[in-house]
Amino acid sequence: MEISALSVLLVWSAATVLVVALIAFAIDLSRQAEHRAAPAFTGASAVVAPRRAAAVGVATTWLATSLLIAAIVLRGVAAGRTPWSNMYEFTLVGTCAALLAFVLLNLRRDVRFLGTFVTGIATLFLVLAVNAFYTPATGLFPALQSYWLVIHVGVAVGAAGIFTVSFLTSSLQLLRDARDSGGAIVGRPGWRWLDNLPTATALEALSFRLTAVGFVAWTFTLIGGAIWAESAWGRYWGWDPKEVWTFIIWVVYAAYLHARTTRGWAGRKSAYFVLVGYACVLFNFTAVNLIINGKHSYSGLTAG
Repeated sequence: MEISALSVLLVWSAATVLVVALIAFAIDLSRQAEHRAAPAFTGASAVVAPRRAAAVGVATTWLATSLLIAAIVLRGVAAGRTPWSNMYEFTLVGTCAALLAFVLLNLRRDVRFLGTFVTGIATLFLVLAVNAFYTPATGLFPALQSYWLVIHVGVAVGAAGIFTVSFLTSSLQLLRDARDSGGAIVGRPGWRWLDNLPTATALEALSFRLTAVGFVAWTFTLIGGAIWAESAWGRYWGWDPKEVWTFIIWVVYAAYLHARTTRGWAGRKSAYFVLVGYACVLFNFTAVNLIINGKHSYSGLTAG
């Protein structure tokens, strides 16, 4: 079997294991909800539900992450270069970054409640990568033959992975806030799992920390991209669509951090800010690469 084919097989293996992890985390959330609801119907005292399913979810997420790392390494070996020069590779590495952010964060604090959503979106991204973005492992365009490919693009993809986790956390914050404030989802049995999440305030604080880390990495991405552009094209800034949207993303997240720390923006307003920022990240990754022509068009479906 060719190395590139083995890499794809490992991607599918990672996606399959992630489905197992997703199911395990979903079972854990469901069981936690059932145990919380039981005292209301039986009059018994609250009982802490066993977390064996969550432990299985964490273990299988680690396994899937390891398989994905192996797939990325083999992709780089097959191409003879750093494996993040097109949309297929961006998706693999960005998904890996999101998974690493989740499992490493879980070593410091219990964030297993995020497991269902992180593994779910990771599975979606991997399936999309193989079915929609896949390209054969080839060489690089001349402009990409630089050590800045390792630094600039690597940091950008890592930041996108962190923004993915912060996006999921802010989405859960909005749902939990709606639950707590008597919104439409209050009292519906299918939404009892929301009671097992941290408070909306705690979710907001976690999203803020993640976004702050991602923002620092994105700032370096913006600066590094300008330096690389000067080396490759003789100018630091040229209003290329990718440059413009990279800056727009930076502005949105900078505005979010500023508003929350100095203007007292909190609650739903801050969560919506994070969602808008991530929507810009997705637009920059998809529409700017596939629809809008520019000097970064080679970062689309082909590598050259």
